[in-house]
Amino acid sequence: MENRFYNAFDAEPYGGARKPDYRNAFQIDRDRIIHAHAFRKLQSKTQVFLSGEYDFYRTRLTHSIEVSQIGRSICHFLRSRGGLLKSDFYIDSDLVEAVCLAHDLGHPPFGHSGERTLQELMIGWGGFEGNAQTLHLLTETIFQSESGVRGLHPTRALLDGVLKYKKLFREFQRPPANHFLYDTQEVYRDFVFKGVKIPRPLHQGEQLNQFKSIECQIMDWADDAAYSLNDIVDGVKAGFLTGESVEAWAGDQAIGPEEQRHLDRLFHAIRTDRLEGIFGARIGGFIQACRLRERDNFMARLTNRYRYELVVDEPAQREALFFKRMANDIIFESPQLQQMEHKARRVLFDLWQSCWRNYVEKNGRVINILPPQVGRLINAEKTRKGKARRICDYLCGLTDGTIVRTYRRLFDPEFGSIRDLS
Repeated sequence: MENRFYNAFDAEPYGGARKPDYRNAFQIDRDRIIHAHAFRKLQSKTQVFLSGEYDFYRTRLTHSIEVSQIGRSICHFLRSRGGLLKSDFYIDSDLVEAVCLAHDLGHPPFGHSGERTLQELMIGWGGFEGNAQTLHLLTETIFQSESGVRGLHPTRALLDGVLKYKKLFREFQRPPANHFLYDTQEVYRDFVFKGVKIPRPLHQGEQLNQFKSIECQIMDWADDAAYSLNDIVDGVKAGFLTGESVEAWAGDQAIGPEEQRHLDRLFHAIRTDRLEGIFGARIGGFIQACRLRERDNFMARLTNRYRYELVVDEPAQREALFFKRMANDIIFESPQLQQMEHKARRVLFDLWQSCWRNYVEKNGRVINILPPQVGRLINAEKTRKGKARRICDYLCGLTDGTIVRTYRRLFDPEFGSIRDLS
């Protein structure tokens, strides 16, 4: 049965028509992401704790899989509730899965520490943003079709789904640290809107960044649901969150009856060693906190993706925010993770400077320290801004293990082999 929620506008791929296939357009999007090199790399990129330290911590890959499961479940829950959706008029779970699987493709090694460091390094060269980098991979890096179109050849709905932020770097009065698109990505924003002029009021403040398709909203809440709860689970298993540390933290907070219920549930889960079961049930609660409502905007006449918006019950939003605040204060601000931030800055700054001296400034003898194909891409750029973006692409694409080995190979005299440049 045809799904009337979507039309040809939604399924149109960037770069021209695709070959006929037994799958629908959104299934092709999802399958290409799963088989992409950039997706596999997520298994060795940090979510909270450095990947590879222990076998039970979440990585960017397992997190993305969990987000995709939550996203699909939200689609099925909304469809089961009827109301605005029908058996032939529903949000496509394959599309939402593709958006969720793709949402962290552009994140660098060392998790948020690596992201902040690249933001600092790129602030004078057009900025760095993890979500903008995801769009960069989908449109220019991951795949090249027989017709020469670079990127994944993604549908409009997939591109729009990963666009958490739609405001360009240059459209801010001051250079922002995050929450923007690269200026060169305006062409993809134009494609998403099919050239329809963005109303002037949306350019004020953060309004354009808050203007999201329904699939993007589902991905965003699925992401919040996953990491607000799962960071707590990993934090307990890692020994950061204990009854004592949580009690000490809570003593400095304004704890009301609702927050106390969350704390009691957490203490009970720790005492009875039922953390994953109890917090897994909370994910189900976050899914069932969702509903749809209609809205009106300049895109609603073109696509149902903007005719509807996701509404999440406020208690669920407050619970997610409560656990995110706990994780930030106890885990992310801990000396152990701050040491990881220090390491990320040192590694990325030193590698950046080495790349810059040998491929941009070229003062004195030039040493080709990067893989040949990366060096060719940097040298082919005519401007320093373009070269900086290529260096950033290279560093961002490295996994935690690879970037540490690269650093040691360049700066540790006793490490490395002449055969293992990668």
